This record gives sequence, C-alpha cells and structure tokens, in this order.
Amino acid sequence: MLAMGWLTVPVSVYQTLIVLLVVSRLDYGNSALVGIPANLSRHLQSVLNAAARSVAGLRCSDHITNTLASFHWLRVSERIQFKLATLIYRSLHGLAPQYLADDLCCVTDIPGRRRLRSASSFQLEVPRTRLVTVGDRTYSAAGSRLWNSLPRDVIECQTLAAFRRKLKHFLFSLSFLGH
Repeated sequence: MLAMGWLTVPVSVYQTLIVLLVVSRLDYGNSALVGIPANLSRHLQSVLNAAARSVAGLRCSDHITNTLASFHWLRVSERIQFKLATLIYRSLHGLAPQYLADDLCCVTDIPGRRRLRSASSFQLEVPRTRLVTVGDRTYSAAGSRLWNSLPRDVIECQTLAAFRRKLKHFLFSLSFLGH
C-alpha cells in the first residue's frame, strides 16, 4: 500500500496510474523522435526515471537501472525503436496506412537483386539521404536501417503480438542484459 496524504493506494494501482498518465505520454508519437539529440533524449529519460522512482518509492539519488529492469520498462531510446519497428511491421503486413508502406522497398523488389543472397533475407532498401540531420531521421531511412538490424527470428514473426513480444525481449536484452 502506498499512502498519498489521506488516500491509501495499492502499489499496483499506483503503477498503473503512472503508466497511464506519464509513460503513455512519453510513448505518444515517439516514433517521430528517431535520431533526436542526446540531450533531448536524456530529458525524456529523466522523466521516465522519475516515474519509476515514484512507483518504487526511491529517492532521487538512488540508482534506477535495476528498477527499470524489474518493471520491464525499456529505456527511452529502446521505446522509440520499439515504436518505429512496430510501425514498420504493420506497414509491411498491411496493418498501417498504405502511404507508409509505399515509403518502404524490400530488397526482393529491386530488379537486379533478386538472385542475390540478400534477396531472401527480408531486408529493406535503405534510401540514400543527403542530410544526416534530417534525411537519416526519415521514416523510410531510419525505419529501414532499424528493420535491417533486427534478428531474423524477430522480423519473421507471423503475428503482430508475437513480433512485439520478441522485439521487446530483444531490445530489453540489449538494454539491460548486455547481449
């Protein structure tokens, strides 16, 4: 139980409230935040850390990594990757607006590449960009690059639920387990 003034709330209810009111706001539209500068990412991470500290009842000086891991919360950078990869999956499987799918090009669709080994790898073509600051952050460039970096067992999932589960496990292991 967590005492908040005159109100006593179970920790699980408080955690649900924090997720609904704070974490969901961090996740809203965060796929557009791919490639943001590190200082802005740190600001968002500090909000997530404060939410986790509040739920866990930690002080501001307490280390947060183990708490985030125990809650199974991804760090901000991985949350952004998760959202973008999910959007790419939806686009490739007809679960997103067509204009998003139109921005993606599978390697198998490129005429000269059909006989190459990469043609069977479910890879996306990464479009060339002129500006690193803007071009590399576009949906098609950043999304294709992220998609191509995912393990084959993740991108070959047959359902969105399976994809999301494997993707979260992969990103969680990169972030907290160091694999």
